[in-house]
Amino acid sequence: MTDLKLLALDSEDLEVVSAHVQDAVIRVSDMGYAKGDRRFALLMNRFDWSTGQPRGKGVRKRAGMHFNAVNHVAYAGFDPAAPEGVLELLAIHFTPSDAPAGTIELSFSGGGTVRLGVDYIEARLADLGAAWAASAKPAHSLD
Repeated sequence: MTDLKLLALDSEDLEVVSAHVQDAVIRVSDMGYAKGDRRFALLMNRFDWSTGQPRGKGVRKRAGMHFNAVNHVAYAGFDPAAPEGVLELLAIHFTPSDAPAGTIELSFSGGGTVRLGVDYIEARLADLGAAWAASAKPAHSLD
């Protein structure tokens, strides 16, 4: 199994990263903002949609992701101080404001969001080596 390493430098790249992290499970305590470094980072257990196991439950992999050039972070729909909290990542979107600056939004199931004000898009995703059989394959209602 090959480890995934991706770099996003524009909104199209970010859409590719978003597809690879869809349904990732993230502990609230595993994400944070390093204001001095202008970096927002998170660890996740991502579902590996690329393994192509239509009948099996699939594979989860431990991965890390960070965003650079972050000038502010806003949380909504969950308590960022609740270390036991667990979120399921649905998508990552970019909305430009004063190009190349804009807002990167991480959307979670249940309506939670993290909004990152960025000077430009620079995101890195990397698998960290650990992989295991998923307990279930994520499924979404089309409603």
